[in-house]
Amino acid sequence: MDKRAGLLSLFMLLGFLVIWASATPSRTGGARAVDGYEALVAGADEEARLPGPGEVGALALEMLSDPFYDRGPNDKGIGLQLGYSIARVFVGYLLACIVAIPIGFVVGMSPTLMKALNPFIQVLKPISPLAWMPLALFVIEDSVLSSIFVIFVCSLWPILINTSFGVASVHRDYINVARTLELGRLATALRIILPTAAPAIVTGMRISIGISWLVIVAAEMLVGGTGVGYFVWNEWNNLDLSAVIVTIVIIGVVGMVLDFGLAKLAQLVSFQEA
Repeated sequence: MDKRAGLLSLFMLLGFLVIWASATPSRTGGARAVDGYEALVAGADEEARLPGPGEVGALALEMLSDPFYDRGPNDKGIGLQLGYSIARVFVGYLLACIVAIPIGFVVGMSPTLMKALNPFIQVLKPISPLAWMPLALFVIEDSVLSSIFVIFVCSLWPILINTSFGVASVHRDYINVARTLELGRLATALRIILPTAAPAIVTGMRISIGISWLVIVAAEMLVGGTGVGYFVWNEWNNLDLSAVIVTIVIIGVVGMVLDFGLAKLAQLVSFQEA
């Protein structure tokens, strides 16, 4: 990011914070003494108000000062909750890569097989990953493994489709040269097809990691227990909107970091190909 873009981003952030602070009056503003039922209602309204940036920032510092505490099943630090979610995402994501990339290679090298599998892919691809959750919970009977299965399903299709597309797009002249040099199938796949199809494969992996991180939050809201999705839902049940906002920002930052890593890998692959 150049300096001008960085300054513009900073200006936009400051403008957003000013508008946010102006739209959220302080907690003590306009308070009045009431009795009985009116006091109960007033207290509920006070708890449900949208917090300002100062309150959210103070809570963020508090949460990040000790992110790995563990005081029981329903009281764990945001660092531990993120750790649970990231671990589930990476297990499901890596399983999807292990399955999708080889299958994508085979499908991409066989137009007949691609046409045969295409109807199944087109039917399964649009299904929301969360729609698999009830079936996964019934069959697997474990919430953590069910969450990993959902991540596997949602990660599978972008990687499979992009891999098959990348392999199918390899110029036939490259394959003919490999045959002229009498390279075996495995050598042709590793030395000719893989480097050429790598940018498309990494693009599919980048799409999948974003979808995986998006889905794990929703999945953990459904199954509960641990994870950043459960943490958000639990804080909402406690009407702690400051904690909800802090966690939303953290989720976004982690997603940005994951995407940044895959983007750098895509640049490296494209540079090596060039």
